[in-house]
Amino acid sequence: MSRKKIGLALSGGGARGFAHLGVLKALEDHSIPIDLVAGTSAGSFVGAALACGMSSAEITAVGRNIGWFNMTGLSYSPKALLSNVPMGKFIEQNFPVQRFEDLSIPFAAVACDFETGEEFIFKDNGDIAFAVRASCAVPAIFLPLVDETGRILVDGGVVSPMPTKTVRKLGADIVIAVDLLACGSTFRGTPNTLIGTFFQSAMMLLRTASKNQHYRADIVIEPQIAHLRPDEIKKMDEFIELGEKAALEKIDEINLILNKDK
Repeated sequence: MSRKKIGLALSGGGARGFAHLGVLKALEDHSIPIDLVAGTSAGSFVGAALACGMSSAEITAVGRNIGWFNMTGLSYSPKALLSNVPMGKFIEQNFPVQRFEDLSIPFAAVACDFETGEEFIFKDNGDIAFAVRASCAVPAIFLPLVDETGRILVDGGVVSPMPTKTVRKLGADIVIAVDLLACGSTFRGTPNTLIGTFFQSAMMLLRTASKNQHYRADIVIEPQIAHLRPDEIKKMDEFIELGEKAALEKIDEINLILNKDK
């Protein structure tokens, strides 16, 4: 009997995406194979690196070079504060593969068609850096990307913060989801500013949307990172440690599912 295909669905979460690296390490250390991967926003960055054939250690080494100044730049546009053009250059310089056609395993990056509000899935062919940039283009923060057809694309988290449906469509029989948004998040106190209220409300919406995709997963890993903000890049090691811890707690459950039909 052929082995069932295992798909990994990686949520968005900004700097919280470093927790994905801890999850990858735990899966590698326990010989859990990944056959397919889909990612949204920060999850698309990590997913693309994994699909390029990079190990968790290699992705972590690249991650240590990530900073706000080499991943973003001023947009000089009224449409957003920043541009993520530098992110594309970073990917081109640090990822061993540049095209979907050359990836080691199937990968999908989720973006949002800004005019229709529908998912737009990058897969099979095209430029990886462009796809990841589109998936990470948080509205009003980063400039939207425009593809060769004129389609305007923004962060996939707007419509699909947890891409379990996408990885199922890639052909996964078993789905392991890593949720960095629903992950036990709590809020301390009530915000007393307009920006604080907006941010907290947006996070609540993302948490709810992400949790609503859990039913498509066989295993959901939720690192306990509620105390860490999505902009805290300098806390990379803590994110990784908590991601690994959460994954290790699920290893027995994963193996049980993998061995169920043997």
